[in-house]
Amino acid sequence: MQNLTQLKERLADIHNINTAMALLNWDQQTYMPPGGANIRAAQFGTLSKIAHEMFVSPETGRLLAAAEAEGKDLDYDSDDAALLRVARRDYDQETKIPTDLVVEFAQVTTLAYEEWHKARANNDYAHFAPWLSKIIDLNRRRAEYLGYTDHPYDALLDLFEPGMKTAQVKTIFDELKAAQIPLVHAIASQIDTVDNAILKRDYDEKKQEAFGIEVAKRLGYDFQRGRLDRAVHPFTNGTGRGDVRITTRYNRHWLPESLFGTIHESGHALYEQGTGESLENTLLGTGASLGIHESQSRLWENLVGRSLGFWKFFFPRLREVFPEALHDVDLETFYRAINRVEPSLIRVEADEVTYNLHIIIRFEMELGLLSGEISVADAPAAWNAKYQEYLGVTPPDDAKGILQDVHWSGGAMGYFPTYTLGNLMSVQFFNKAVQEIPTIPAQIERGEFGDLLAWLQRNIYVHGRKYLPAELVQRVTGGPMQAGPYIAYLRQKYGAIYAL
Repeated sequence: MQNLTQLKERLADIHNINTAMALLNWDQQTYMPPGGANIRAAQFGTLSKIAHEMFVSPETGRLLAAAEAEGKDLDYDSDDAALLRVARRDYDQETKIPTDLVVEFAQVTTLAYEEWHKARANNDYAHFAPWLSKIIDLNRRRAEYLGYTDHPYDALLDLFEPGMKTAQVKTIFDELKAAQIPLVHAIASQIDTVDNAILKRDYDEKKQEAFGIEVAKRLGYDFQRGRLDRAVHPFTNGTGRGDVRITTRYNRHWLPESLFGTIHESGHALYEQGTGESLENTLLGTGASLGIHESQSRLWENLVGRSLGFWKFFFPRLREVFPEALHDVDLETFYRAINRVEPSLIRVEADEVTYNLHIIIRFEMELGLLSGEISVADAPAAWNAKYQEYLGVTPPDDAKGILQDVHWSGGAMGYFPTYTLGNLMSVQFFNKAVQEIPTIPAQIERGEFGDLLAWLQRNIYVHGRKYLPAELVQRVTGGPMQAGPYIAYLRQKYGAIYAL
């Protein structure tokens, strides 16, 4: 297996360059002075060029073909067989994209992030619009190079959710709209029965941070292999299972922002920290897809973190941390408050019932922007019209509207659907875990998460990228990804909260 060994060594070198860029990206979003944007763009351009040219070189292709011949009899489930499958898929994709486009993409998005940050802070969409135009053009070009059958969005979606098609997403989203919009309307008639004013009281940010760290540790996030910092938009990043960093943001008068943001990012981090040791420093040593990743962040944030059982354990502690804000609040009132359904403007603060509508809006916006049906100049108006249509609210400004998300500034078009796909899979995975370990809900009430985490590690985390998303879902749950279990979960949970 000499060629396979040489291929692994070459891929490890490329992986090291890519993880160095990940660390530079983390620094840019946390501590880098704004004045460093230009040199950081140059650094990303250089490193992207080196990594891309090494990966698509004839030498990599030769080693890959030779290693495939050597490994033709490998067991399908072995690490080596999986590495060859993933390497072939990635190689065939990346060889379609010219190096100059890779470099331009890295440089433009590095600068665009800084300009988005300014535009968001100043509520100045016009400042960001030229950068959005460049990013849309880059994604159109990338889609053409990658190739597609039905829609250019297929090529972009496949980068984040391998094997998924735009038509499949539309079908799933139509099913969700048919179920969730009536549920939103049913709750609207009872909306005043749940009040969340207690979450808008005064919550010291340092205490929020300390409590968030306490919760993350209890869930299983290893701070010897990670850290928590602030960012404009929460994210998780790192260099491998031994270095997985999370970020959050704080609002003194809106407790859920940091609380559930920290739990959400901890879910991502638990996944990365739980990948198999044998996969570290390889193409396999990260999550299977963005949708699978979101299934974990949403599982821990919602199915665990917003459950009554979770707060039976943590609420007494939260009252100790914030005695003035919560002295007159009981568990049931707090539980209902954190699960209040209310059409809102900000995606990351949305409740479970309306969240997917935020994603559907972004999906439709991306389709329109890529096709040209929505112009960059008209995008804010189109965004606001969709919010009024789906959620009955209109952003008062672009900072709370089209500028709220970081994704487009980073070039990530095709990413947003993975949030909703993750929601669907989170329920399927959690249901399966409880089916196999019925004591999990009782354990959560005692603040014990070890069995759930171990089940997720054993069935999902340890495999990294070894299996395609659809393949992994089938292996874990015994069936395909479905919307039904998620819809049933929403109806049961919120039917009880709102007495529907």
